[in-house]
Amino acid sequence: MGTQLQTPSASTGFKTFRVMEKIQESAVITSFVLTATDGFSTLRFRPGQFLIVRLPLGDGVTALRNYSLSGDANDPSRLRISVKREPAPFDRPELPPGQGSNHLHDAVQVGDSLEIAGPTGTFVLDEESPRPVVLFSGGVGLTPMLSMLHQLSRHSSRPVFFIHACESGTVHAFRDEVLALASRRPGIHVHFCYRNPEADDLAKGVFHSQGLVSRETLQRLLPLDDYDVYLCGPRLFMQANWRLLRDLGIASQRIHYEFFGPATVLEEDEVIATAPLATPEPTAPVEGALTVEFLPSGTRVAWDESCQSLLELAEQAGLTPAFNCRAGLCNTCQVSLREGSVEYVETPLDEPQSGSILLCCTRPTSAVTVDLRQ
Repeated sequence: MGTQLQTPSASTGFKTFRVMEKIQESAVITSFVLTATDGFSTLRFRPGQFLIVRLPLGDGVTALRNYSLSGDANDPSRLRISVKREPAPFDRPELPPGQGSNHLHDAVQVGDSLEIAGPTGTFVLDEESPRPVVLFSGGVGLTPMLSMLHQLSRHSSRPVFFIHACESGTVHAFRDEVLALASRRPGIHVHFCYRNPEADDLAKGVFHSQGLVSRETLQRLLPLDDYDVYLCGPRLFMQANWRLLRDLGIASQRIHYEFFGPATVLEEDEVIATAPLATPEPTAPVEGALTVEFLPSGTRVAWDESCQSLLELAEQAGLTPAFNCRAGLCNTCQVSLREGSVEYVETPLDEPQSGSILLCCTRPTSAVTVDLRQ
């Protein structure tokens, strides 16, 4: 199984920061440079971590969104988040575009204030390891990699392979910044792969390979098989390149990833390829037992006191609800509570909407029905 490196708990509570710069990095990505309202920030982060931003969307509605820090961890006076404008899902065009990202792109300007919490996240650069580093990203997944590259270019002599895949030069953010960081010292290798390069990209030669990142490309770039790999990008990118890396002999424990949702989808093919182990059936409810029903599947199980949370119970029952922080910080696991009552074992950073709960930090106090559809 891939790993996410542990890091200290996030500093809790929201703080108000001011937008000091708004920079369009590509056709779809915009950076927001933040500073404390008094002009001096002591907020420190580790390369790879993210901030939680609380956004007022109007009519009393707020939203929490997680955005990776993309700048230099050694300069707390300039906290930079870089946000992709999210369209409606390509396979569900009837759904609205991303509310949080579109609000930031359209409504937030230089001088405005943002409420932020964190930093948090376990996807962090292991600065104690002596191994060569592969920073492998797709699309906006390059933002935490950029922060890691800042650190590695200034404070390390380890070999670094920065591999980034995107559609074309129009949507390629931070190209010049990556090349500038790579030029700071020997041993940093950069490779850009464009899936559908445009005529201008071809004329200028701004990319190194075309199409999808292939096994042959990785074999050519990576002469060894013992790396610390950091992988971040869209789901299909993650699944395809997890398999490529494993096929090249890179141990799963060396592949660290940022993934919002059930990370088990990365290893599904590996599980299928091996002899299946017997999976214990979820504990069947007995009369008088505290029960939990998960919609829409209708899975109904007895509450297991050994579980730390409803999230853990759902996973034990073979379900894969979305989650990220497991600590009540990001609201990724917010779901509807249809019946019953719960208690919080950890106080959420931001109270969920009425009628909703956070799976990662709640336990039932009565029989409950929760709807995992988000």
